[in-house]
Amino acid sequence: MTAPTTMRAWRTHHYGPPVEALRFDEVAVPEPGPGEVRIRVQAIPLNLNDLERVSGGNMMVEPDLPYCAGMETMGIVDAAGDGAEALVGRRVAATTTMAVGGFAEYALASAASAFEIPDSIELPDAACLYFPFHLAWLGLFDRADLQPDQTVLIHAAAGGSGSAAIQLAKHRGATVIASVGSDAKKQLCLDLGADVVINYSTEDIVPVVMDHTDQRGVDVVFDNVGEAVFEPSMNCVAYNGHYLMMGFASNKAVLDEKFVVPRKVAMGNLKLCGVLLAYQADDNVAAIKGMIGANFAPASLGAEINRQIVDLVLAGAIRPQVGRVVGFEEIPEALSALAKRETVGRVVARLWE
Repeated sequence: MTAPTTMRAWRTHHYGPPVEALRFDEVAVPEPGPGEVRIRVQAIPLNLNDLERVSGGNMMVEPDLPYCAGMETMGIVDAAGDGAEALVGRRVAATTTMAVGGFAEYALASAASAFEIPDSIELPDAACLYFPFHLAWLGLFDRADLQPDQTVLIHAAAGGSGSAAIQLAKHRGATVIASVGSDAKKQLCLDLGADVVINYSTEDIVPVVMDHTDQRGVDVVFDNVGEAVFEPSMNCVAYNGHYLMMGFASNKAVLDEKFVVPRKVAMGNLKLCGVLLAYQADDNVAAIKGMIGANFAPASLGAEINRQIVDLVLAGAIRPQVGRVVGFEEIPEALSALAKRETVGRVVARLWE
């Protein structure tokens, strides 16, 4: 199929609530550069990071307005730049280039961040697999080396990444204490195998965790929330435990440097670990570090993680939690629901079968 010259895209024209800031525009179909692929978008999983790129909060990179948000995409590779030709025709899930451009009928992604999803995994599951399970795997297994006899505290446990973390931790044989922001979200966590579920908006996390760990604390904290749970979670980490930081969904007005208290880290005798889901070609990881100071994971690790995740899905051991499927035209309203914490599991916009 020959790509058209123009496409529909949701673009942010000014920062604000999604239903006000986003506009449906007709724009040029992008062309892939070296190492990039172009994806004919089949489905778009929505993320809290997308909400930030529409509202203008907590952005590390601010593109010139108007621009198309959307950090994650899934579809068929229809074109590729130099070095990425092997992916043409493949069905992939990917992080978009610079984590933008996904709210469109065609999107660009680095080949290092595009992973094949077999046709045997049907929509909408296929669209909701990549980001949550890769993030949870990198945190629980690559950073924390979670073991079967250990206990993990998982925040935002009814969301995409949290629900993935529950499943991976239980598959590994660990004990899971899940925390959610409302009683309505507790049952999903229990259904996924969580041993204990806490509503952190009405319950005190610390005594519940300590009571269920014989006052020892947890071996791993999986924190996809940020400041709202940081202090009590630090008080729950066992000696030599791991605190995984990968999300900042709460209280964006608080500056990062006021967030982490060095004394609290020192007194905890723990390992504070950052978890960034960003891949780069193996031979380019050092160059990225030199340019922007960030440590990207090698693409070969991502490929191995993806292989194992796909195998677990096909075996029926894990499954993405799809909370809501909407049409392409409904993205602003779906993002608004995400902002109000009205969703459970993943929200995905579907463009075609």
